[in-house]
Amino acid sequence: MPDFKTIANFRKDNGAAIRKVCSQFVMLCRQLNLFSDAMVAIDGSKFKAVSSCDRNYTANKIERCRQQIENSIERYLSALETADRAQPDIVEAKMPDLNTRLQCSNNKLLN
Repeated sequence: MPDFKTIANFRKDNGAAIRKVCSQFVMLCRQLNLFSDAMVAIDGSKFKAVSSCDRNYTANKIERCRQQIENSIERYLSALETADRAQPDIVEAKMPDLNTRLQCSNNKLLN
């Protein structure tokens, strides 16, 4: 299992590729009409879903959507980098709470 530093280094070394994959994923979801008029959360990041009646997009609208996606990805990666710089004991202190939440989620899914 890789430690937090290995994952952080991977993200740092492959940032451009990760941004491209995230952008392509969102565009694929839009093409497949997977977004509704509700907010969608992907790995904790929220992207505004498009819910126009006529679904008519101009080049400017598409560019604005792409820019919003890029900004959201940048904010998400910045938050990850900030978390990477946190003291390991802070991360470890949050682990019991996370484990408890995961167990509760698993129990709900099983029921």
